[in-house]
Amino acid sequence: MKIALLIIFFVFIVIILRVFYIQVIDYKKLNKKASDLWSRNLPIKADRGLIYDRNGVILADNATTTSLVVIPNQIKNKKETATKLAEILNVDYDAMYKHISKKTSIERVHPEGRRLSYEVADKIKALKLEGVYLVKESKRVYPFDSYMAHTLGFVGIDNQGLSGIELTYDEYLTGEDGAIKYFSDAKGNKLNLSEVYEQPQDGMNITLTINNEIQTSLERELSNAVTKYNPDRAIGLVMDPNNGEILAISARPNFSPSNYQNYSLEEINRNLPIWATYEPGSTFKIITLAAALEEVKVDLNKDTYYDKGSIKVENATIHCWKHGGHGKETFMQVVENSCNPGFVVLGQRLGKNTLFDYIDSFGFGKKTGIDLNGEASGIIFDRSKVGPVELATTAFGQGVSVTPIQQVV
Repeated sequence: MKIALLIIFFVFIVIILRVFYIQVIDYKKLNKKASDLWSRNLPIKADRGLIYDRNGVILADNATTTSLVVIPNQIKNKKETATKLAEILNVDYDAMYKHISKKTSIERVHPEGRRLSYEVADKIKALKLEGVYLVKESKRVYPFDSYMAHTLGFVGIDNQGLSGIELTYDEYLTGEDGAIKYFSDAKGNKLNLSEVYEQPQDGMNITLTINNEIQTSLERELSNAVTKYNPDRAIGLVMDPNNGEILAISARPNFSPSNYQNYSLEEINRNLPIWATYEPGSTFKIITLAAALEEVKVDLNKDTYYDKGSIKVENATIHCWKHGGHGKETFMQVVENSCNPGFVVLGQRLGKNTLFDYIDSFGFGKKTGIDLNGEASGIIFDRSKVGPVELATTAFGQGVSVTPIQQVV
C-alpha cells in the first residue's frame, strides 16, 4: 500500500507540473497555435520606403491602391459572386469562378484584382458580397518617370526590388506588412468577434547623393544630343571631384520604371554608365601623365620632344592626330596638344610594370564597387601579353577598355 501510495503521489506531482508548464510556461506558444487555427488575416501591404535626392526631392514615391481578395469558405453562392465580379473586372467567368472555389483560406485575385481603380473598387464595394474584401495596397510611382531609370531601378507586382537602387537596398526599403485579423469557425464562417488591426510598418527611406536640379539638366542635354545626332546610345555622369559623390547619372536609351514590362530585358537591365565599355582614348592620357610625374620620369617644362607626326614601335607605326606632327615641343606642350607619340615616349620611360601598377591603383580593370547591380570591370591587357606595341597604345588610351564610372572616379 505504501508503494502504491507513493506511485499515485508521484503521478499526481507529474500531472500538476505538466499542467503548470502548459498553463504558465508554454501558454503563449500554444495560445498562438490555437489562435492560428481559427483566425484569418486580411493582408495590409506596407508602404515601400521613399527614395530622395540630396535636397529632399522625392525620386521614388508610393500611391495607395486597392486589391481584391476573397475567402472561398464564406462565399455561399459562388456562381452569382463569380458572375458579378467577372462582369465588373471584365474578365472570364471561369477564371473568376476558379479563384473563389479554391481550397484556400484566403485567395488573392491575381492579376485581375490587383491595383484596382477607384471606380472599379467602388462598384465591388457596393455589392456587399459575402467573402469578398478590398484591401489596401501600395504601388510604386516615379514622379520624374524615366529620369535615371536604370539607377533607381523598378519593382515587381509585389513591390519587390528588381533592379537598381530598388534591388540593392530592397531589404531596407521593404516594410513589414500588417493585417486585419478576424476569427472564423472550422468551416471558415466569420464569427461575431472583434477584429484585430495589425498596423503595417513602412520601409526605411533612402537619400542619394543625386542632385535633382543637376539630374534634370543632364537629362535635358542627353535628350537634345539624341534629337540632334541620333546616336545608338548616349551616357552622362556628373561627379563631385572633391569626394567622388555622383550628382547625376543617366543614359539613352532609357525606359519608364512604372511600365518596365513594355521594354526588353536588354533595355531595362543595362545601366550604361556602369556597364558599357569603350576605349578611353586621350582621356586616359592623364593616367600616364600622373604616373610619369609621380615617378619623376619627366619635367614638363624642361624636357622636350620632337614630334615628326609618327613614332615607330617594333613593326608598328603610331601616328599623331596632326599630319606632319607638332615639331619640337616641351612635354607640357605634348600634353596640351594631346600628342600620341609624346605619350608613347612617357609610357616607354615608365616601363610595363610601373605603368600597369598605376593603372591598377587608379582602379581600372576592376569594379568600382558602386552600390548598383550589373557593374562591369572593363578590360586591361594581361601583363604577360604586353609587348612594346601594347605598352605604347595603352599609354595613350587605345587597346584598353573602361566603363564611364571608372573613368570619372
